[in-house]
Amino acid sequence: MVAVETLRVWALHLLCFVLPVASLAFLLTAPHPWWAALPWLLVLIGSILLDMRSPSERRQPLATMPGWPFDGVLYLLFALQIANVALLVRMVALHGFFTADTLVGWLLVGINSGYSGFVVAHELIHRASPALQRLGRLMLASALYEHFYTEHVRGHHMRVGTGEDPATARFGEGPGEFLLRTVPGQFRSAWRIEAKRLGDPDMRWRDRRMLRSRVVHGLVLEWGIALAILATLGLGAFAVFVLQAALAIRLLEAVNYFEHWGLARTTRRVRTIDSWDTDSWFTLYTLVGLSRHADHHAYASRPYQQLRYFEESPKLPYGYFGTTLLTLFARRRLSRLLTNELERRELGPFAREAA
Repeated sequence: MVAVETLRVWALHLLCFVLPVASLAFLLTAPHPWWAALPWLLVLIGSILLDMRSPSERRQPLATMPGWPFDGVLYLLFALQIANVALLVRMVALHGFFTADTLVGWLLVGINSGYSGFVVAHELIHRASPALQRLGRLMLASALYEHFYTEHVRGHHMRVGTGEDPATARFGEGPGEFLLRTVPGQFRSAWRIEAKRLGDPDMRWRDRRMLRSRVVHGLVLEWGIALAILATLGLGAFAVFVLQAALAIRLLEAVNYFEHWGLARTTRRVRTIDSWDTDSWFTLYTLVGLSRHADHHAYASRPYQQLRYFEESPKLPYGYFGTTLLTLFARRRLSRLLTNELERRELGPFAREAA
């Protein structure tokens, strides 16, 4: 029984390889004429359509499933992320920047870095193993966002749903406003967290103790990679590396936007009603369990295959792919849908405590 259920769940999680493998195949077969490059984007369109029509998945995980098959998925996704970024910059260095291949490669790899890259890094930095955490930090560095390791684990998870958390979107706040607030806010928070660990939360950047800051280490790593690309592969390769990171960060913060939008925590312990969930079958298995975000925040060390469904958490109108599309291109519709859900469940500004 355990072996059969483990195989079933593991096989479903193989859906997470669709986008990174498609990106890899595109990069390995470059160069393409423009008319052969553009159809590769159908994998993105298909993912959004499948997610918006996805059935529900509310089955709970079997507690006795072994973890090693699911850890193997993470290792392979890590390898694919690094390979895709490396092949993208190599493709541009060899064939030029102003091509259809560059546009399609940027979209495929940038979106893959935003979903597969950041999602897998998010899973790894929550693991107890320092080796797995380092893999997660390297994945974050491939998208120029290594400070997320410090801010997310030691900042966001402590302050989620409060006014002190730069990664919690406020009720009525638009995605553009949130982006302009959260990106610098998260970096400042990570910097202060490390400065406090080193002895002085108001430490200046010139202080020698900052040489031991993990945020400084991350900056050196990620921009060292970027400048090495510039020096060895040229300006076009450097530009596409930075642009894929920018796209990935935009998608990450779109997800951050709706994961806690409008929710206000009123208890010291994070509850399952303090995060938005989706019961989308497609999102659950393509994004290694990220959609069960309520359980993740309540029990952050729980591995992705063991995350549980909770009926009481507020539910997104679609899975993560569809809701991200609304965040980027239909802000008012998304705001209306989320507001209706909060009002129906008496959460956020509609909570009885608020009244």
